[in-house]
Parts: sequence; structure tokens; C-alpha cells
Amino acid sequence: MSLTFTLDPAVTPDLRDGVLDLWADVTNAGGAVGFVPPVTRDAIRPELVRHLAAMAEGRMRLLTGHDAQGRVAATAFFGFNTHRLMTHWVWLYTVMVHPGHQGKGYGRDLLAAAEESARTFDGIEAVHLTCRSGLGLERFYGSCGYKEVGRVPGALRVAPGDDRDDVSMLLTLT
Repeated sequence: MSLTFTLDPAVTPDLRDGVLDLWADVTNAGGAVGFVPPVTRDAIRPELVRHLAAMAEGRMRLLTGHDAQGRVAATAFFGFNTHRLMTHWVWLYTVMVHPGHQGKGYGRDLLAAAEESARTFDGIEAVHLTCRSGLGLERFYGSCGYKEVGRVPGALRVAPGDDRDDVSMLLTLT
């Protein structure tokens, strides 16, 4: 069974809690979503609040994937550029699929839904994301149509002595 995707879902306590649970579960399973394990919902909450505030201000949009039980099982946040020379592309942040659903093609489904959503945004010609090296994410995003367009060696320190490259990937929509 596949996920049901919704762009701009109503921000309810259930959605907020579902995203917090997803973010913590993905991080604690070793996912590269801005934190390193172990992490708690309380540590993630301030970042989610920033995302929700940006959504309320129209600077960010949320795509969610719900499983058959109605739980938040996947997310991707779109961040809109405010610089006048960069308004033709969006950022894709916090791309996550719950560890219990990985290996089912849901990551590919999430990225296809994100591409489909981005194509509905006025004037958007590309989607840009960054990922952490060392996890095979470049290959995965590449298999979904993204091209590596830049790399900053050692930009991400996930632990003492464990620096990773910050890899920029781009999906052209036009």
C-alpha cells in the first residue's frame, strides 16, 4: 500500500506531533535530517516551530505522506527564496520517510510528489536540496533525477573526527 500525499495539510496538534515523532525516529535510525542521534522530540521542537512559523508567513510549504493508519510517514518542506535573483527555484528541506516504511519505494514516491507539487508553484523552474555524504544519498537523489551541482568537503561535523561533505543537488523542472 502506498502513502497518501497532501500539500499544505492543516497544521493540527496531531500533525505537529506526527512530524516530531517522524523527525526523531528518522534521526535516531541514522537519517541525515539536521540532527545526530540520540535526539529527543524536545530537541527537535524549536526547529519544527521555525518551520511552522515560516509556513504561516508563506515562506515555506509542507508536503506530508500519511500511511494507511493515518500516521505521518513522510515529509518534505519547500523553502521559497526571498532574494529577487533566486525566486525561480525552491529549496527542499527535511526530506524524511519513517524507518519502518523504508525499502518500500516511499522515498521515491515522496520525491515524485514533491516534484509534482513544485511544478504547480508559479515561476518555479528547479528544486534544490542538500544532503550529507557518506550515506549513499547522492546516488538515491540522482536516481530520482537530481544532479549534483556542488560539494563542500568536510562542511558537516556529525561527530568529532567525522566530517562529511555537504552535497548540493538540483532537479530542473523546465
